[in-house]
Amino acid sequence: MQRQGLGGSAAILFRATGLVLLLAHLLLVAWLTLRPRDVLWVTAANLEPFAGIQAALVLGPLEAARHIGEGLLLLSPLGVLLPMAGGRLAVSPWASLTRTVAAGVLLSLGIELLQTGVPGQVVDIDSILLNTCGVALAHLAVVPAGRARLRRRLLHPGGRSALRGGGRGQEPRTMRDEGSQGATPTIPRVGIAP
Repeated sequence: MQRQGLGGSAAILFRATGLVLLLAHLLLVAWLTLRPRDVLWVTAANLEPFAGIQAALVLGPLEAARHIGEGLLLLSPLGVLLPMAGGRLAVSPWASLTRTVAAGVLLSLGIELLQTGVPGQVVDIDSILLNTCGVALAHLAVVPAGRARLRRRLLHPGGRSALRGGGRGQEPRTMRDEGSQGATPTIPRVGIAP
């Protein structure tokens, strides 16, 4: 059974790049969110959804835009980097979105739980909501169009195909369904003598 996706060295390079960028982004997020802060006072934890966003809206449009923008942008690269690290082209868009958003929720929740032990950092349920929305928006904005573009480029009849070695002047080989190969062989039962 062959996994559908990029072929050969292109797949390795694509996935390796995705993994390196993903690791770099996660290190940056850890540094931004889990380092202790020296502050004179700390607000209480926000466990009520949208309360932090409403408080930021009261402070004015610039403060609201900064607060919402930070929440949306912090984990939004995961919406692109997680599917890139997976390296699959032939995948259901909804399954990809679901997996990516679920990973974003779990990572955001993990960050918020780890922040309970970091001086100067507080738990905010709105951060989880905004981070999740950022991951979903980035995924929807980039991944389906990017996969479609890669599929067109790799399977274009006139160009060079990276899937299964098609080159210039050759008919490019496309992914095919490996249908049924016949009936499953059976082994006759052998009786056991008493």
